[in-house]
Amino acid sequence: MLVKWIRCTVVDRRGFERGQRKWAGLLGEPGFRGQGGGWSRGRPHVAHLFGFWESRAFYDSFMARSHDRLAASQVGTFKDIQVRLFEHRFDVKVGFRPQFSDADVVRFAHCRIRADRVEHFTHMQEKVWNPAMAGSPGMLRGVFGEAPGQEFLVLSMWNSEAEHGKYRTERVERLALRAQTEADVAAIAGDIVAIEPSWTV
Repeated sequence: MLVKWIRCTVVDRRGFERGQRKWAGLLGEPGFRGQGGGWSRGRPHVAHLFGFWESRAFYDSFMARSHDRLAASQVGTFKDIQVRLFEHRFDVKVGFRPQFSDADVVRFAHCRIRADRVEHFTHMQEKVWNPAMAGSPGMLRGVFGEAPGQEFLVLSMWNSEAEHGKYRTERVERLALRAQTEADVAAIAGDIVAIEPSWTV
């Protein structure tokens, strides 16, 4: 599975939201598995979207054929768009489905890992972080993806911001020490995204 992450700074909120609904046209696309997103909790003009495709081949075919037609209605409503593609490595909690209807927030971390620490980082994700997240009340499902150049995306869906906040307060610092995260990570950025139900495809 291919995971697409889009981040943009919105300059015309109403126009952007109106255009966002046009992406319902993705539904008929071969290989399309789902898309959703919303507004950054910390930066009110930043929108994040997450799309899921069966394979890179299906995604490339969509980009060549239908993408520009669907994107046309949002032209001029945003700036500074960044797009990243990640190959699915494993689920965070078993049985990942690209479904957003039961999620209140998505938390993601975008990590660049030191070249000699990739294996350790991946192992710690499986053995330390995943079980801790999977066992947390309110954590629904998630995905761990990899891009060339030691780049990773850890995405988790939560049924409430309060439950995610509890996990973060009570466990993250301790888990980071146990996983030796600081030694692995060259750079990390992330955000908490409030899901907009009307953006879900």
